[in-house]
Amino acid sequence: MPEDVAQEFSSSVNYTPIQRMRHSAAHVMAEAIQDMFPDAKFAIGPAIEDGFYYDMELPRTLTPEDFPAIEARMAESIAKKHPFVQSRWPREKALAYFREKNQPYKVEIIESLPDAEVGIYQQGPFLDLCRGPHVENTGQIGPFKLMRVAGAYWRGDEKRPMLQRLYGTAWFTQEELDTYLWQLEEAKKRDHRKLGRELGLFTFSEDVGPGIPLFLPKGEMLRHLMESYVRETQERYGYQHVWTGNIARVRLYKTSKHWYHYREGMFPKMEEERDLREGETPEEAENNSFELKPMNCPSHFILYKSQRHSYRELPIRYAEFATLYRYEKQGELSGLTRVRALTQDDSHIILRHDQVMDEFSRIVDLVREILTTYGLTDYSVRLSLPDLSDSEKYHGNVEIWERAVADLRAALDSKGLAYEAVEGEAAFYGPKMDLMARDALGREWQLSTIQLDFFQPENFELEYIGEDGQAHRPAVIHRAIMGSTERFLGVLIEHYGGNFPLWLAPVQAEVIPIADRHLPYAGHVAARLREAGLRAEVDSRSERMNAKVRDAQMQKIPYMLVVGDKEAESESVSLRLRTNENIGAVPLEQFIERASALNRARSQDLWVTEAPVGE
Repeated sequence: MPEDVAQEFSSSVNYTPIQRMRHSAAHVMAEAIQDMFPDAKFAIGPAIEDGFYYDMELPRTLTPEDFPAIEARMAESIAKKHPFVQSRWPREKALAYFREKNQPYKVEIIESLPDAEVGIYQQGPFLDLCRGPHVENTGQIGPFKLMRVAGAYWRGDEKRPMLQRLYGTAWFTQEELDTYLWQLEEAKKRDHRKLGRELGLFTFSEDVGPGIPLFLPKGEMLRHLMESYVRETQERYGYQHVWTGNIARVRLYKTSKHWYHYREGMFPKMEEERDLREGETPEEAENNSFELKPMNCPSHFILYKSQRHSYRELPIRYAEFATLYRYEKQGELSGLTRVRALTQDDSHIILRHDQVMDEFSRIVDLVREILTTYGLTDYSVRLSLPDLSDSEKYHGNVEIWERAVADLRAALDSKGLAYEAVEGEAAFYGPKMDLMARDALGREWQLSTIQLDFFQPENFELEYIGEDGQAHRPAVIHRAIMGSTERFLGVLIEHYGGNFPLWLAPVQAEVIPIADRHLPYAGHVAARLREAGLRAEVDSRSERMNAKVRDAQMQKIPYMLVVGDKEAESESVSLRLRTNENIGAVPLEQFIERASALNRARSQDLWVTEAPVGE
């Protein structure tokens, strides 16, 4: 049974109070639809993360123009405070009733349920198949709003009828609803795909192919700054950077078992059409074919095996900014946050088992430092555990799984990190910790990940020579901080709304001459800034000064340095911030000193009136 249908009719539904209220709102919405369209055929209407929906077959397509009439009918039902009355019907009675009412989707659902009895809820004139739960009466439904209508295949099957899915949201208070609607509008303004075009950061082209982002100079500067910062920081934490190419043989991924678990997400083999070589079997031909590299860990294990290692060398920390290729379905691609070519800030730490706790603590410190620098300080932890009853995904020695889980739990506890444990979400080779960060709009993003792995060392027969002179099997920690440069950049664009902190801004200062005669001094200012390591451009267009200032603000450039006769004579600049704040005249060298200090510190501040302490 599809997940949404199971959620609607499973006896194990455990709604929170707000989900209970939203589920009730879905029924009231269906009641309003039935009043408008007596021949409507209803499918399912669950609560979802931020609202509810109902899937329906209607005699015509709904449009936003229909929403006020539907909302008015919903308001009438809420005002009448109809009680939600629950009952249990024998399945044959329910089948007869919904067949008589010409509700084929309800009939199909009942036929798929094993229960001898089914749940029925009624509020006012509307009766529906449902296990609940609901609020006591319609008057307990808070402020609501219909949001949008979309198409949805029945049971997610493209061969089944296309239904209309009407979405709504409901909250306990008007203030919560207003905040939610504001966040949606703000999210539209911050959409990284929109800002990416407007700020000249990246583009996509059908000629290149979907899911392959192309970065313009400003976008590449952002990538460079982000990756350079992470590289610099992790080198300070003892990481060594490596490079392992963009393709590898299929047999490598068979050894790692990725071939058997993630083959559908890998690009087709590059040599699959070639003829067999003399004496070569089809399996050997497949093993010798090449794949675009979808992950780094197998290549890093080969690097490790290329040399002998002593226990004294461990941990060895390999890091790589590698472009990986994954065959994401076209319908799942989304700007930079879901692409087919991604650059992962990947690392694999090979270590002794007695080093796991200390290394985990070190990684958490590294992740916290980097995310704090990016201004992402509100985060939670999700611990993904195996479902050992799923032997197809989680095969291997149960004791190894249990040890890995215990070690990761102990490491989290040692750092005092609260976490939510989720069973069945672990990687096939080990449990993992995902850091879920909230952006400026309160939206949650899965960013950093730390995965503990006792299985790949077995698959690749990794060894180190212990203090006893014997070969021992190490453990491995898989670790990514940004996850991928592309996705992390998409998150940052929306987190900052394109207003990057000074150190990340592709152009940090726009020098704006008032008239053409001021161009030589503007060039001098820009040259001094560049000598100091600041990224500066001169707006030499023949536009008026105010238009240049406005355009620089639209491009979200931190500093606008207006120069004219007075500034040229006094070796100064007239400083304006992208926030519309007019600082006024500042000696050029003082501006360079303070801007450089903020840039070096990777500060979130745009300007300070006093020189930073210690600079």
